[in-house]
Amino acid sequence: MTPYPHLLRPLDLGFTTLRNRVLMGSMHTGLEDRAAHFPQLAEYYAERARGGVGLIVTGGFAPNRTGWLLPFASKLSTTAEAKEHQQLTAPVHEAGGKIALQILHAGRYSYNPLSVSASSRKAPINPFRPRALTGYGIRRTIRAFADCAALAREAGYDGVEIMGSEGYLINQFLAERTNKRTDSWGGSAEKRRRFAVEIVRRTREKVGPDFIIIYRLSMLDLVEGGQSWDDVVALAREVEAAGATIINTGIGWHEARVPTIVTSVPRAAFTWVTGKLKPHVSIPVVTSNRINMPQVAEEVLARGDADLVSLARPFLADPSWVRKASEGRDDEINTCIACNQACLDHAFSRKPVSCLVNPRAGHETTLVLSPARRVKHVAVVGAGPAGLAAATALGERGHRVELFEAAGEIGGQFGIARRIPGKEEFAETIRYYARRLEVTGVKVHLSRRASASDLTGFDEVVLATGVVPRVPALEGIDHPKVVSYVDVVRGGAPVGSRVAVIGAGGIGVDVSEFLTSSTSPDRDEWMAEWGVTDPELAPGGLGVARPSPSPRTAYLLQRKKTPIGAALGKTSGWVHRAALKAKGVEQISGVTYERVDDAGLHVTVDGKTRLLEVDTVVVCAGQEPVRDLAGALGSTPVHLIGGADVAAELDAKRAIDQGTRLAATL
Repeated sequence: MTPYPHLLRPLDLGFTTLRNRVLMGSMHTGLEDRAAHFPQLAEYYAERARGGVGLIVTGGFAPNRTGWLLPFASKLSTTAEAKEHQQLTAPVHEAGGKIALQILHAGRYSYNPLSVSASSRKAPINPFRPRALTGYGIRRTIRAFADCAALAREAGYDGVEIMGSEGYLINQFLAERTNKRTDSWGGSAEKRRRFAVEIVRRTREKVGPDFIIIYRLSMLDLVEGGQSWDDVVALAREVEAAGATIINTGIGWHEARVPTIVTSVPRAAFTWVTGKLKPHVSIPVVTSNRINMPQVAEEVLARGDADLVSLARPFLADPSWVRKASEGRDDEINTCIACNQACLDHAFSRKPVSCLVNPRAGHETTLVLSPARRVKHVAVVGAGPAGLAAATALGERGHRVELFEAAGEIGGQFGIARRIPGKEEFAETIRYYARRLEVTGVKVHLSRRASASDLTGFDEVVLATGVVPRVPALEGIDHPKVVSYVDVVRGGAPVGSRVAVIGAGGIGVDVSEFLTSSTSPDRDEWMAEWGVTDPELAPGGLGVARPSPSPRTAYLLQRKKTPIGAALGKTSGWVHRAALKAKGVEQISGVTYERVDDAGLHVTVDGKTRLLEVDTVVVCAGQEPVRDLAGALGSTPVHLIGGADVAAELDAKRAIDQGTRLAATL
């Protein structure tokens, strides 16, 4: 018996069987780009295969040089390269898993001046204008896809995924937005589909009948000039007829101005569109996006939205996701919180991909929590992200660990973050660590502010004491109008109908969203806010955004003259900026703060004085480290991590990584 009968049921594909309905979606880690990194990539895949996933899909590999994401990036087009890939497939098979290579041609998203596309239309997220493929170039590209699939089979892969969504080359042929051709490859929906269908057909001819071909189909383009629903259905049927084994769901182009996977997107927000397509085809369909816990996946499958679920980032967060679900250990799953900070932000900044809540992701061969050779008695002070990471990793290695926390609960800054509308997922990390403390045997002292005398007798002391809000030198800072963000978010301090937020870093932006959104919207409300609609009503599923009004007038201010939010994450910052704009938050840069009095907040902007007649001023003006114990512990080795080490701007990614890496060395 299992609580997840649909999720864990095998899937018979005729010529092979998947052990469950979980597909590990493609996630480019950066390790794909050099064969020298394949041993690390192999262990990354093998660990997830050992964790029970039914089918792994690799990061994208180009079928030829014009398809490169970046110059000299991942590619599979030669026999020599295929031999290198055997390093990746063999460990997965030894672990009982199956693996498919994703074939991805970047098209106009290729970041080089030699890029190609259906037409010469520059992408808004790329400085390079592509050249339009000739008829010969199109036929050669189709052959390249098929040849790549044959090489993948030679390398030991169980199948391939043909990337036809997210705005990459195939998607560029499908959409009128980017296909302005008038030859046999454009000019009508049927002709625009021809490129995709021919790729699948030629691939099936090349690999034979007993090889998995997944076609990643864009069901919601979420851009102007996207595909109509009739186009999507027709493409799915033709792709099936051409030989696809499975259809996977793609949502949104990279240039779309609708968020699709950030933490504020409701769980399983797009499974309805997969369910809408499912009756039109007879092969299995996969649904995707913001499915991060087993119960969510089970509900999706049970109501018939899909035959399989695709999870990418959740397998960065926890490689044992499936095994834990099958063993009834859901509370031990390290849940993906969709923050993007160490995965997609790294990928789009050309850094190796990892995971904020699991810094071992992508570093399985170098960040190893092996059993301790000598057991130590270690005190960890502070139960925020850094302290929790250090304490549980130390416990996992077998050390005797005691964790001291002055508050009555664990979580630290995550305890504040989880109260921000759209960041409720952060509570999952607190739940994970609470359970992890139990599993690793860490002794926890809550509501106990550790003193130097409490820390005597330990072999090592880890100070993860975090931060306190910085109090700026501002006339009137003690006025009743002025409150700290901690008091507002965690303490429930009252805020008036007109509010000014001082400080526009990550915390200031979060607090502004907290103050302008009464609650997190459900799926239907969220779709209305961002203009996502039924693709039968509007091409690409892109309708008119109807954001709900803010309950108060808000100003967000910063001293810097740079645009507000410029330092936020590459793939999520634009979402926050758009959300604040939709709520009517006035964003003011280059501010000199003068004083707070009964009239409100007095500032100077561009040499002109201005009075903001507000009821409340919320201070988010940075933090100061708490490290007073550091010099009071005599000869005991002391380690500073997290905010106690660097408090400039709170950084959970650095904090958890720092705590884990320290634990690996003690």
